[in-house]
Amino acid sequence: MLSKKFQPYLFLVLCVLFWSGNFILGRFVADDIEPVQLAMYRWIGVLILLTPYLIKRRKAVFTTLKSHFWILLLLSFLGITSFNTLLYVGLQYTTATNALLINSATPMSIVLLSVIILKSKIKPLQIIGVILSTIGVMHLALHGEWQRLLTLSFSKGDIWVIVASTVWAFYTVLLPFRPPNFKEFFPASVLLGTIILFGIFWKMDYTLFDFFDLSLAAKLTIFYTIVFPSLLSYHFWHYGIAHVGPEESGQFVHLMPVFGSILAFIFLNERFHLYHFIGALFVGSGIYLSLFLNKKRS
Repeated sequence: MLSKKFQPYLFLVLCVLFWSGNFILGRFVADDIEPVQLAMYRWIGVLILLTPYLIKRRKAVFTTLKSHFWILLLLSFLGITSFNTLLYVGLQYTTATNALLINSATPMSIVLLSVIILKSKIKPLQIIGVILSTIGVMHLALHGEWQRLLTLSFSKGDIWVIVASTVWAFYTVLLPFRPPNFKEFFPASVLLGTIILFGIFWKMDYTLFDFFDLSLAAKLTIFYTIVFPSLLSYHFWHYGIAHVGPEESGQFVHLMPVFGSILAFIFLNERFHLYHFIGALFVGSGIYLSLFLNKKRS
């Protein structure tokens, strides 16, 4: 049985693995479903699955909503309504290289916001670790050809991904202010976030019945996003932050392109190159340096 000491790290790894699948599938079905539709059907599905619990625990959930309404509203808007919707919009217009490069800045954003908002004290090893991991991500995104930086062009999709990454960084850093009981916090935030998202969905003249006209690939993607990046990953992410903090949890985001390369190798028959190994080595070294080695010395 896995030691409780290592459970948060396992959960964070699984969380990022499921998010990597979300990233790949989001790009795969970009031509089959609109971003707001994908986000709406995803969270409607989660809300449906949570409905029995919401009914059973309605008094506790209502008390949580009443006692922590404003922070719940903010976190719901950031984590449920905004992040995934903005990401899906960006994935329609940007390249994988650009999106990975932009996403690699998320852990650094989390560290910076933690210092500003939470007054966290960041140790030198953590900074070095984040830098090493960022180098690894960039090496992967650039396929080991750093001269590509000179020829990169940016599109409106990149702006959406930048905004999405920033939103997630704020969400992560503000999580310590959430209601203490995750069993009430998550259903309450899904309920609020879905209500806000539905308002946007309705204003854009979409209907829930449009789901039946979607392609099979889009429907399967929706089912995947409901279970893995939503129900499971959100639990794992919050568990990790509660046990190791937002700065260290954010470092695991750098595993996304590593897992993305592995998933592409397994499911898309893409080749595994030397730059994949080198990039993964830098990412792994950075995480070990900033998390485990740093803990041993503290």
